[in-house]
Amino acid sequence: MSLARDLMSDEEWAFHERFILAVRAPNGRKSANHRLVLDGIFWIARTGSPWRDLPEEFGKWSSVYRQFRRWTLAGLWERIMEALNDNGLVPDALQMIDSTVIRTHHQAAGGKRGTPRQGFGRSRGGFTTKIHLRVNGAGLPIRSEITPGQTSDYLGFDLVIAHNLPEPAVLLADLGYDPDNIRKTMETRNVVPVIPMRKTRKVRLAVDRRLYRLRNLIERCFNKLKNARRVATRYDKTAESFLGFIDITSIRIWLRHLSP
Repeated sequence: MSLARDLMSDEEWAFHERFILAVRAPNGRKSANHRLVLDGIFWIARTGSPWRDLPEEFGKWSSVYRQFRRWTLAGLWERIMEALNDNGLVPDALQMIDSTVIRTHHQAAGGKRGTPRQGFGRSRGGFTTKIHLRVNGAGLPIRSEITPGQTSDYLGFDLVIAHNLPEPAVLLADLGYDPDNIRKTMETRNVVPVIPMRKTRKVRLAVDRRLYRLRNLIERCFNKLKNARRVATRYDKTAESFLGFIDITSIRIWLRHLSP
């Protein structure tokens, strides 16, 4: 199996290195080849393979896994996502939110602290996890959260609409985000909602259909995320690890967009 497609360019490594050095705690141990470790993590994300199947070229699988967990628990991926969102190079006045249900592998169900807390649940697709996603006007991920698969969209709204992110002027969403509390929240924050109304609503508001069609950007973003098999099917027992792979894939989507 060719490993070339998973290897970072020098430019991509230079971007990641500054964040890795910032979270590394000096402990007297010999420094690992962090670039090679990160390449191994990218390989796992793309292929969806078990950690034990990591090719020897990336080093010992257990060492790569332990470093992935250290970086994940240290908040490395979140720091990188925050920096990308704050760069000001991508328009964020127009944003959109949506969710997708991910099938969960049966081996992922053995995590501690209970399945709901780790984002496992039951839906029409069986044992599932739901990814709630917020993207900007370029279709790039801004924030992602996970809940049990049966969670309604409006409950996931509060998870992704955080105040520490660039505020949208216009927010696109589908019928699942039509409840009054969501519209009131957006009104309070001076955000214009472009959301179709349910048939039961007596007072009707017009929806800009041409603008609403841009919501395909978030559907395309989900497709890009699911190109990473570790995201398309959940194998991770903990919410932190699964969210880590979502963020890792999101970061690479950002860097591919910014690289030209």
